[in-house]
Formats: sequence, structure tokens, C-alpha cells
Amino acid sequence: MAACPICGKESVSDYRPFCSKRCADVDLAHWLRGDYVIPGPPLDDIASDEDKGE
Repeated sequence: MAACPICGKESVSDYRPFCSKRCADVDLAHWLRGDYVIPGPPLDDIASDEDKGE
């Protein structure tokens, strides 16, 4: 099995890809705080470019 992306322990099928509910919750907290982002221009920049007709 793959390693938990948070702590590196072996993953558990109930919480895959994590090893526990705690690690799953830690990952969710990272998403909710905005720690994980997809590279690219901010959406505000894209919207303003469309408004200008670019």
C-alpha cells in the first residue's frame, strides 16, 4: 500500500490515501486554509481580462 501523504505511515483502506481520520482531517484543514493551490493567474485577473475584451 501507499504511504500516508501527511505522516508517511502505511495507509488504511477506510481512510485511503491516509492512515487515520486525524491525517485526513489535517489534509482537509490544509485545503480549507488555502495552503494547497493550483499554479496559475488568480481568477480575479482572468475575469478582469475577459471584461476588457482580451
